Amino acid sequence: MVAGEIYKASGKELFEERQHAKEQLFLFNNLEPSKIKARKQLLKKLLGGTTSRFYIEPPFRCDYGYNIYLGDNFYANYNLTILDCAPVRIGDNVMMGPNVSLFTAGHPIDAAMRASGWEFAKPIVIGDNTWIGGQTVVNPGVQIGRNVVIGAGAVVTKDIPDNVVAAGNPCRVLREITERDRQFFYKNERFRDEDMDSAV
Repeated sequence: MVAGEIYKASGKELFEERQHAKEQLFLFNNLEPSKIKARKQLLKKLLGGTTSRFYIEPPFRCDYGYNIYLGDNFYANYNLTILDCAPVRIGDNVMMGPNVSLFTAGHPIDAAMRASGWEFAKPIVIGDNTWIGGQTVVNPGVQIGRNVVIGAGAVVTKDIPDNVVAAGNPCRVLREITERDRQFFYKNERFRDEDMDSAV
């Protein structure tokens, strides 16, 4: 599965691993909002790798959990879905809007092969300092670079380079991120001087 070869997900071992993830996610998604530490501990046990600084708003869903690696200072809004049949590696300082979906899993185009239960999985990589807007879908095998903004509703089917704004279906690069973006936070609305002084 994680090697990227064709496989069948219906086997006993993979089924049991998915069931384990579902049980842990049921607990995570149904804890009281005040139980922040308990939710974090559940995810630290389920996921392949995290730091102490991450926050995922419930509900959250994934297939296995152990193929997900979060960098430092990760935040995901409501309804993050990660089909982690292959590794998903997310860099530092990454933000995701509501209803983002990361799909490593795919199925054959041929109907007969698909009906036979075959599937495949290709890894996803998301670089440091990237913001992925709400309702975005990232498809199998995609690499998104560092310092990238993906516009809401994008369907990312191909790699995205560093330091760009990209959006659309299919997602494409709209422009580079420049020094001007450090002065304006939305269209022609400027940061105040004191806001810029506090920037990392």
